[in-house]
Amino acid sequence: MIDAFDARDGQSGGPRRRLIPEERILGEQSAALIYETFLGFSPPSESVLSRRISAMAIAVALVVVPLGLLFLLPGLIVNLIQATLFITIRPFSKSIYRRINRVVAELLWLQLIWLVDWWAGAKVQLHADSKTYDAMGKEHALVISNHKSDIDWLVGWILSQRSGCLGSTLAVMKKSSKFLPVIGWSMWFTEYLFLERSWAKDEKTLKLGLQRLKDFPRPFWLALFVEGTRFTPAKLLAAQDYAASQGLPLPRNVLIPRTKGFVSAISIMRPFVPAVYDVTVAIPLDQSPPTMLRLLKRQSCVVHVHIKRYAATDLPETDDGLAQWCRDIFVAKAYFSSFMFSLEYIEFAL
Repeated sequence: MIDAFDARDGQSGGPRRRLIPEERILGEQSAALIYETFLGFSPPSESVLSRRISAMAIAVALVVVPLGLLFLLPGLIVNLIQATLFITIRPFSKSIYRRINRVVAELLWLQLIWLVDWWAGAKVQLHADSKTYDAMGKEHALVISNHKSDIDWLVGWILSQRSGCLGSTLAVMKKSSKFLPVIGWSMWFTEYLFLERSWAKDEKTLKLGLQRLKDFPRPFWLALFVEGTRFTPAKLLAAQDYAASQGLPLPRNVLIPRTKGFVSAISIMRPFVPAVYDVTVAIPLDQSPPTMLRLLKRQSCVVHVHIKRYAATDLPETDDGLAQWCRDIFVAKAYFSSFMFSLEYIEFAL
């Protein structure tokens, strides 16, 4: 038999006090009274709760497993096609390989976009000025974004698909991602950049990867999450402590950007990438951050995305100037991420 304890004593720092049987009975009676008074029915028994949880688990499995197989089997076929193209065509013509692989990769990635659009009924609301909107998908661009949820990369795919450049959308990812069956392998064949989150190890890898994009045959987006990690309240507190110790503006709703990768990217890509897209992802305050599991369970969500285009030629020339520009952008992001989008921007439903 499991002993019950008074949790309040443990929270106050003192020793936890063992509840006597009479107190446990009183607590159960109080819970029953609350159920009957406010909910209009008696609380379910432990056996009923157990059956309900089991039924829910079975229902989720009946949805997740078929969808997983629906994605896995075609995905492995796509990987096989990509591997064949990589071996037979890329050694002779990188341009032809990229053009064909773009179409093949889209066949796989459109399945995940379908998952968001049709299955989960999720909505992506774009906020942008008309100049930015008109340029999307028609030029090379470096995309810098905050990292708000587990599916930010999928939101980026939706935006690029609507803009006509899904198959040529790239990103800087952590190294372990490329070992993921199907999706990670597909990203590797599509020339995503994979880093170890250590600048001493990643500097050379990043520079070589960026230089290889000079002759990319179609407009591409390269996404860079300059915060280096996904936003959580605990990470925000750590970032605020660091900012206070360094005399920096306290971050709100975003983390402090790590600027070395951004500075290196601009220094290398400025001659052939004409634009930087400043992207801010915002989740309504009354909504939980979306996850893949929630999407699989058909739990709809709304994600707001604000995009602002900056010409690469207008950015500072020095490394210190670029780093400060990036930090200033993230100070401004805090207000957009607070769900306060400027009225001068146009809303586009995607």
